[in-house]
Amino acid sequence: MKKLINNPSHYVDEMLDGLCAAYPMLVGDPVNARVVRHRMPISGRVGVVTGGGSGHLPLFVGYTGRGLVDACAVGDVFEGPTVDSCQRAIEVSDGGRGVLCLFGNYGGDRMNFESARELSAAETETVLGTDDVASGASDEIHLRRGVAGIVFAYKAAGAKALSGASLAEVAETARNAVARTRSVGVALSACRLPGNASASFSIGENEMEFGIGIHGEPGIQRMPLASADAVADLMLDRLLVERPAVPENRVAVLVNGLVATPLEELFILYRRISTRLKSADLDVAFSMVGNYVTSMEMAGVSLSLAFVDDTLEALLAAPANCPFWCVA
Repeated sequence: MKKLINNPSHYVDEMLDGLCAAYPMLVGDPVNARVVRHRMPISGRVGVVTGGGSGHLPLFVGYTGRGLVDACAVGDVFEGPTVDSCQRAIEVSDGGRGVLCLFGNYGGDRMNFESARELSAAETETVLGTDDVASGASDEIHLRRGVAGIVFAYKAAGAKALSGASLAEVAETARNAVARTRSVGVALSACRLPGNASASFSIGENEMEFGIGIHGEPGIQRMPLASADAVADLMLDRLLVERPAVPENRVAVLVNGLVATPLEELFILYRRISTRLKSADLDVAFSMVGNYVTSMEMAGVSLSLAFVDDTLEALLAAPANCPFWCVA
């Protein structure tokens, strides 16, 4: 696997320099170089911050923008952000009405954000993304990882904060989005971290891994490579079994590429998924197809379904703007 990099130890910092240079809506923090924030001030409303390891663009830092996340604490590749960067992200997002910390359910991220909250003078609340159905039983959702479905929570929480809602209301909005979202992924090939001589794991030419994480975590089943329709069915069947107990029959759909899978193939998958959803009497309220949460150069796809109510649907449709997702 060839990479266009300079020194591997400078990978993240050089990436952030380029990201902020390309998108002037983002600014690096002069106090902590691993914090990126939205240029527009947030005085008088609730701030929303996130954080996580690099290697997943657009997640996490790419969703910094108006109507989404106000600041992001950035870690090394596949490593969580430091306590200092988490604390600084909270501080630069505090507009006087509190800050929601919204991030994936990973041990290092939880520990460092919790320490940062204790050190910060801001009023804070935490909501964790727990949408990955492959990483925990249905009666232990609190143990599950946060993967691509967290972008729905970003969008809902950001829109709610922009409306002038209180910290408690913004946090409840994020919790509602998380509780209604389910995700699962399939990998066709592995990735290699900058500076590493080998891939994070290996998959045979005629194999695929079902239920993988976004950091190279192994899946729950290795199986023969299947057709696009069969892969779509496999993911959708697992998510529909996990359907939350809500009365609504409308879903937001995210067919997410892990980066090395061509967009054409993602649309072939969506073709099957949309047909299956219609057969299941589920209406698509909101659809997204593309690379929204990646894993370096991994080939594969994830599917996220958010079972929306009227309020969540309206928040997903509200205007927002960041480098990788614009809702007019």
